[in-house]
Amino acid sequence: MPTIRANCPTCGELALAAPEVQVQVCTADEQATYSFLCPRCHVITNKPADDWVVGQLVSAGVKLVHWDLPAELSETHTGPPISYDDVLNFHFELKADNWLEELTAEANRPREPRWGRPQKKTG
Repeated sequence: MPTIRANCPTCGELALAAPEVQVQVCTADEQATYSFLCPRCHVITNKPADDWVVGQLVSAGVKLVHWDLPAELSETHTGPPISYDDVLNFHFELKADNWLEELTAEANRPREPRWGRPQKKTG
C-alpha cells in the first residue's frame, strides 16, 4: 500500500495510509480539498488540492467524495442580519415556560403586507 506524505500544521510531516486520507470535490465549482486526522495530535486538517494532487491521491487509493453546496446558499434573504442581541433575546425567550405558546401566537398574528399599508382610494 502506498504511503501518503502530508503535513500537519501542529506536528509537521506525516506518513499516512490511503484509508487515513479523504479527497472532497465540490460539484458546483470543482474545487477540491483533502483531509486527514493527524495520528499524533488528533486534529483534522483540510488542505486545498489541485487536479494533479487529486489524481495522485485517488490513484493511491484515497477515497473520493463529491459534495454539493447547501441549497440555502441560493435562497433569497431579506431583512437585516441576525445580531448577537437577537440571539440573546431568543435564548431568554426559550427559557420562559410558555415560549411555545408565545411563538405560536406570534406566528398566527395578522401581519401588514410587506410593501406597506394599502392606499385608500379617493373619490
